[in-house]
Amino acid sequence: MINVRQLSKTYETPGEAIQVLDRLDLTLATGETAAIVGPSGSGKSTLLNLLGALDRPTSGTITIGDQDISTFSEAQAAAFRNHSLGFIFQQQHLLPQLNVLENVLVPRLAGDWQESAADTEQRALTLLESVGLTGRLHHLPWQLSGGEKLRAAVARALINRPKLILADEPTGSLDPASADTVADLLLALNRDHGVTLIVVTHNLAIAQRMGKTFELRNGKLH
Repeated sequence: MINVRQLSKTYETPGEAIQVLDRLDLTLATGETAAIVGPSGSGKSTLLNLLGALDRPTSGTITIGDQDISTFSEAQAAAFRNHSLGFIFQQQHLLPQLNVLENVLVPRLAGDWQESAADTEQRALTLLESVGLTGRLHHLPWQLSGGEKLRAAVARALINRPKLILADEPTGSLDPASADTVADLLLALNRDHGVTLIVVTHNLAIAQRMGKTFELRNGKLH
């Protein structure tokens, strides 16, 4: 599913070049779950952005499925993100003017999707039921708890049937009990939908529940 080879990322700043990732390798099979841990500033989010085609490497290759995404143009990267990836962020990034159901449907507005609006909405309703938000369909984000916002973001990440879900500190703003509930949800979705899951986290308890745990240190995964 994922084959990363000799991946490096360097940021040019006035007077110096800062190397964040140094010839990093990573291999994951379809359906595997993995956590990436490490101190703040170690490059975890940088790696996730590269895997999500939100940034481009300085050197090296990133193959997801049969596609080398490190060579993509901006248009190709956008299409790949829309059709193959699901993102879950710590701050959720729900649109404040839209209710829960509408937020989940947003990713379907981009891309050439051959599906009726009724079928799409029914799938969104099914996803929201699976994450326990049937009673919150018409609530706006400000009316939700932190855990409910995250569950809405999980449903949104799954609306396009992605092959890979990338989660960046998804439980960082939650209390321990809510964080554990979200971990249960992510692992259940991995099991039920067969998607590959990568979670960047500082929460070692969450990391230990993933199939593999990597530490990002000195630009490499251990």
